[in-house]
Amino acid sequence: MRIGIISDTHMPSRAKGIPQELVKGLKGVDLILHAGDWTKPEVVHAFESLAPIDGVAGNNDGEEIIRRFGRKKIITLAGYRIGMIHGDGVRKKTEERAWEAFADETVDVIVFGHSHVPFLRKHQGVLVFNPGSPTDKRRQPRYSYGVLTLANSIKAEHYYYDDKT
Repeated sequence: MRIGIISDTHMPSRAKGIPQELVKGLKGVDLILHAGDWTKPEVVHAFESLAPIDGVAGNNDGEEIIRRFGRKKIITLAGYRIGMIHGDGVRKKTEERAWEAFADETVDVIVFGHSHVPFLRKHQGVLVFNPGSPTDKRRQPRYSYGVLTLANSIKAEHYYYDDKT
């Protein structure tokens, strides 16, 4: 199973539409997971035109997105438990907040966003993954997203590009 992982799209303020490089990269995925900060319900519909979608709401999302997705969840895909949270809050690094959100739960992967910084690390046997942002790179050199492959093992990769049009 191939899953596109995105976060922090901040559309339409950071991009008027889904970047073409992202559209190409998500082609053929079985599912898209969004780790929050969609910002507008129309963004959900835009991504649904590419593949089925699930996700969580971020700190810049309104009530409609919060009601649909919630702020934290665990989903099971291909036998793996995936924890999802945006990761906003105070104190500590974003990845630490994401880790702590699932400290009392059994998960194989934690997907988070908020920092716009691509992150990939295995911690105590759990893959912790932030795809970065496909539309708002902030201080990062390139825009990014991720692909999670679930088979006999879990594989996560970042993909980068320079043009968000």
